[in-house]
Amino acid sequence: MSVREFVVLGTASQVPTRHRNHNGYLLRWDGEGILFDPGEGTQRQMLRAGVAAHDINRICVTHFHGDHSLGLAGVIQRINLDRVPHPVTAHFPASGRRFFDRLRYATAYRETVRLAEEPVAADGVLAATPSYTLEARKLSHPVEAYGYRLTEPDGRRMLPEKLAAHGIAGPDVGLLQREGALNGVTLDEVSEVRRGQRFAFIMDTRLCDGVHALAEGCDLLVIESTFLDEDVRLATEHGHLTAGQAARVAADAGVRHLVLTHFSQRYSDPSEFERQARAAGFEGELTIARDLMRVPVPKRT
Repeated sequence: MSVREFVVLGTASQVPTRHRNHNGYLLRWDGEGILFDPGEGTQRQMLRAGVAAHDINRICVTHFHGDHSLGLAGVIQRINLDRVPHPVTAHFPASGRRFFDRLRYATAYRETVRLAEEPVAADGVLAATPSYTLEARKLSHPVEAYGYRLTEPDGRRMLPEKLAAHGIAGPDVGLLQREGALNGVTLDEVSEVRRGQRFAFIMDTRLCDGVHALAEGCDLLVIESTFLDEDVRLATEHGHLTAGQAARVAADAGVRHLVLTHFSQRYSDPSEFERQARAAGFEGELTIARDLMRVPVPKRT
C-alpha cells in the first residue's frame, strides 16, 4: 500500500528553541522520500521520528541560510555510513554550490553512495518519474531561493454504472484500461479523469509570483509563516511571510490542507498563527506544525 505523508522534523526559524528544532522535513511519496531543508540537528530528529537514511531518495534545499542547510553535512555522511543502496539526488540553488560543496565535504568520511548534484538555476521541471513531476520556482528572499512542487500524473477513475451499462466486467475492465477501447467502447465513455495529487513546499520568501504558482491547486501546502500579521513590516524587510499572508495565498489557490511552519522565536503562542490564518479567510484543513508530527497527504476527492 502506498504511503504519502509529510514528516515534520523541525519548525524553528533562524535558531532552535527549547521546543523547536531547526527546519527539517521529509515527504514520503509512495516508495520514495524527499528530504527538504535539513537544518542543524536534522540527523537526530530523523532518529526520533523513525526516519532512516535509507528513506531518502532526494534532498531539496530551498536556500543556503543555516537554519535550512547546516544539517546537510551530517545527513550526507549518515547516508554514506549506512550505505544507502540507491542513488540520492540533491537539488539546491546553483548560486550556492560553494556552500553545498563545503557542507558535503565538511569533514573526512568514506563515500559509499552515489550522490548526484542537480543545481537549480531557473524555474522549471527538475525530474519526471512515473509517480510525480518535481519542479522549482524562484522565490523572493535576500539570497537566491527556490520552492518545490510535486505533481502526480492524472489518472482515470472507472465509473461502475457506465461499465455495467456496456456489459463490461471482470478481466475486461483491466483490458479496456490497458488498450483504451474494447468492442467499440472507449475508455473515455466509461471513466473520468482522476486529478493527480499536488504538494508544494515554500520556505523563506516575500509574496511573489513563484509563491502563487507553487501553491495553485495543492492538496497539501507547506509554507513558512515566520511572523504574525502585526509584524508584516519586518516580514517584508527580511523576506518572509506572515500567517495571514500565507493563509490568503492558500485560500486563493484552493489549497485543501495548509501546514504553517518556520516560526520566529519571538512568539510563544502557536494558537495565534491559527487564529490569524482563519481570519485571513482560509477555510480548509489547517495544521500548525510541531516537531515530529506526521501529516497525511489528503485522500483524493
